[in-house]
Amino acid sequence: MKIKNIIYSLLILGSTSCTKGFKEINKNPNTSEMVTPDALLAPAITSVVSVNMNRSQRITNEFMQVTVNMGDSDSKLFRYEVRRSEADYMYNNWFVQLANFRDVYRGGEGTLNKGYMGIALICQAWVYSLLTDTYGEIPYFSSLQGKDGLLNPAFDMQKDIYQDLFTKLEQANVLLKEVGTGTIKATSDPIYGGSVAKWRKFGNSLYLRLLLRVSAKSEFDAAAKIKEIVETKASEYPIIANNSESAILRWTGASPYVSPFATWRPADWATPRIASFFVDNLNEWKDPRVEKWVTKHQGEYAGVPSGYPIGQAPEARSALPNALMSEPLLGNILNYSELQFILAEAALKGWITNKTAKEYYESGVTNGITLWGYTVPADYLTTGSVAWDNDFSLDFKMELIHVQKYYSLFFTDMQSWFEYRRTGHPNLPKGLGLGNNKVMPARINYPVYLQSTNGANYQIAISRQGPDEISTQVWWQKP
Repeated sequence: MKIKNIIYSLLILGSTSCTKGFKEINKNPNTSEMVTPDALLAPAITSVVSVNMNRSQRITNEFMQVTVNMGDSDSKLFRYEVRRSEADYMYNNWFVQLANFRDVYRGGEGTLNKGYMGIALICQAWVYSLLTDTYGEIPYFSSLQGKDGLLNPAFDMQKDIYQDLFTKLEQANVLLKEVGTGTIKATSDPIYGGSVAKWRKFGNSLYLRLLLRVSAKSEFDAAAKIKEIVETKASEYPIIANNSESAILRWTGASPYVSPFATWRPADWATPRIASFFVDNLNEWKDPRVEKWVTKHQGEYAGVPSGYPIGQAPEARSALPNALMSEPLLGNILNYSELQFILAEAALKGWITNKTAKEYYESGVTNGITLWGYTVPADYLTTGSVAWDNDFSLDFKMELIHVQKYYSLFFTDMQSWFEYRRTGHPNLPKGLGLGNNKVMPARINYPVYLQSTNGANYQIAISRQGPDEISTQVWWQKP
């Protein structure tokens, strides 16, 4: 059997449990063989965050002009050149961990622990959203049922997937409310140390992220639900309230919580160079985060233009500092600053009114900087291209929000790419060497092995969604 078919069998069977690097679990022959939820949760979360960081470094940073992996070889992502094999790593790893989150939920059911059940639903919504926002239609309702004999799961339409994601997050909110303080082992939870209340806030904040993503689609009245969560029923939907409540797996440097970049060779880490767009804004604003995010080249923070043509490579300049290889904050999942920018956009569009868009925007900017341990410079919010003016056009205000949101999403899986596909912001310069008709890739193609392992359902999916190409828009992008 080919290796891809073996991997696919593991995915559809849902039979793998990731505990590598964690304490071995002893089996008691007199008890159930099901792994307890406290043993599965931490390794599953850690694995997903590691995968997300890896692909943020490799894909998101290149598409979104954080870095430029310089060279003239084929398949340079900064030129929108995507190998079809790029799809496998995320697809495979995300589905494997979804099987583990499913088992966390079942373990919670079996032990009558609503805390683990609610957390598992949040984690499922998080990872399934990554899958569908990356690929479009995916196996969802019939995924991970190989043990029950369903070896060729159907692909589901994205609007149906999103409806169920919202159902999961509603259920999680109720479960975590009912459980109160909860009985989550601190050692099983690398994000919140067993705080059910903070998990509930994360789940509802994730809900807002996903509602905003589909807010242009008539199938959902996302604006009304956002207003309900934020204003009319705010007490029933607590959300992240400050930086300390951000959903971040903070790498400690002690096993098993070691950043996936910590074992990289510094030379490999420094190979991609900082893009001009990323560093030029930081320089213009005199943003203090630049010293943590960018090395100096000949005494200055300097980038290279992304999307340059083959054969016209510019001088290599600044890179990502080696200190980021072990940086705790790169384990970001959803932070308070991102949430403030979500609310800023909702206020800008008139969906919520308890604060102005300007207030949310400035809170997002401020907390994006203070999260990294810096004080906001005295004139940061009032001068230059950061300053908000109520007389600006809607589009210009969207640009203000999203260029700052772009920095709050530094190394946050694929989120800045997803948001660019949704909004067209921030305004990225278009290099002459870009492929794909100079249009940002709208998705990643499916793993090639699906054509043989699940061919009939694969064909149904592309007949509905469109060709299996990076130029095919997913449902929430289409007019």
